[in-house]
Amino acid sequence: MPLPWSAEKKAAGIMGAIVLTEGTWVAVNALSNPGGFLRYLGLLPGSNTGTWPGWVLAAIVTVLFVARSAGLPSVRANLFKPSGLKVLAVALAVCAGILEEVFFRRFPMDYLLRDGYGALAQIVASGLLFGLAHGVWAPMGGSVRAGIGAMLATTALGTALAVVYVAGGRSLAPCVAAHFALDVFIEPGLMLAATRGEMGRRAAAA
Repeated sequence: MPLPWSAEKKAAGIMGAIVLTEGTWVAVNALSNPGGFLRYLGLLPGSNTGTWPGWVLAAIVTVLFVARSAGLPSVRANLFKPSGLKVLAVALAVCAGILEEVFFRRFPMDYLLRDGYGALAQIVASGLLFGLAHGVWAPMGGSVRAGIGAMLATTALGTALAVVYVAGGRSLAPCVAAHFALDVFIEPGLMLAATRGEMGRRAAAA
């Protein structure tokens, strides 16, 4: 009878699947037009790299969400711990930091802008879409409460990053940087927390 997967192996499998799926989209776009793709993201000199208020706000959002996530034991233990999961988190951070900011910030917010909606509607829509997309944490976290808690947290994060997008002159660069940093620091711990059931226990205690 095969032994059940450890929490670490489960976390690595989930992170690897994200890297494979989201990384494919990033790689196709980056290889087809490297310069254009980097300019679109605001990552080349001369492109819209963002305003200083956007970068300051991105740093504040990153610090606040890292501190909040560190309330989970697995996140706290793995913030700075070198490991295979941390290496995998760097690859995931590149893929998710780019794809998710394009799909949950630029696409919906610029679409609403073109349709005449104001900044508040754009920000709310972006946050809600981001939270709903992370409903996948419910089965991963082992409980509905954990899933709801994760959705609320990611809605708050998506909303904050949408504010960064507006404050940064509608540049993706500050958003991508904040998303990248968050994934590098907390994603290994979040995955371990989900596979260990910590999210459900925290939600029940809240």
